[in-house]
Amino acid sequence: MTIRTSLQLFTIKDELEADLESSLAAVAARGFAAVEPYDFVRRAEPLAAALTAAGLVAPSGHAFLASSSFVNPDGSGTTVPVPTPAEVFAAAKVLGMDTVIDPYTEPARWESVEQIEETARLLNEAAEVGAGVGVRVGYHNHAHELEAVFDGVTGLEILAGLLDERVVLEVDLYWVARGGVDPVALLGRLGSRVIAVHAKDGTLDPALAGAYPPADQVPAGDGSVPLVEAIAAAPALELAIVEFDHYEGDLFDAIERSRVYLDEKVAG
Repeated sequence: MTIRTSLQLFTIKDELEADLESSLAAVAARGFAAVEPYDFVRRAEPLAAALTAAGLVAPSGHAFLASSSFVNPDGSGTTVPVPTPAEVFAAAKVLGMDTVIDPYTEPARWESVEQIEETARLLNEAAEVGAGVGVRVGYHNHAHELEAVFDGVTGLEILAGLLDERVVLEVDLYWVARGGVDPVALLGRLGSRVIAVHAKDGTLDPALAGAYPPADQVPAGDGSVPLVEAIAAAPALELAIVEFDHYEGDLFDAIERSRVYLDEKVAG
């Protein structure tokens, strides 16, 4: 199966808010043909137009499907309501998106197997709605799903075992490593459930990685995360997605360097 390189647009969130069209044109100029939008429901029409103008496609996107309110990237909850799955999928269709991935749920929801069962139920219900309109549902991890362990099994793997066969996984390789789990072994265990990865790299230096946003992230191939080996362990992989939660240097240079590395090592 051909692996497509993409960019999670959260990486350039500030640039997008400042100038949607120019930011996407800059992404295309760095050699990307695909992107993964976030927060796309409120701006589906203008985002679709800007993507078309830039020559970009959005095969996947992030939207909350198993949470009733917005969860901050650092894992803290809010009372801000999120769109319903039906609203999410309608926006996805506007964007030509065929897979919508829940970006994460609160760490407090990973303290028991019963809580994980509830998350699986909500994702399975969303998948049923999505199937009716031709949109696939997935889940993306941070570190806390790996740090939660029950009888020797990570929370993410417990979730995978409870999901409807239509629900896929997008594994963030950096957060897996940050959670203390070997990404290569994990992807081997998860098998064909994994259709996408965030091919995110970092030094994993505890002094830099401990806070949010982490300060240790580097272009793909420059850090300690075994990206190529992990990707090779995922037999059904469709997307290798570049992402930075934070980067101090030239961000567009970093995303281009990451794309070049992934195109050379794993794409195609």
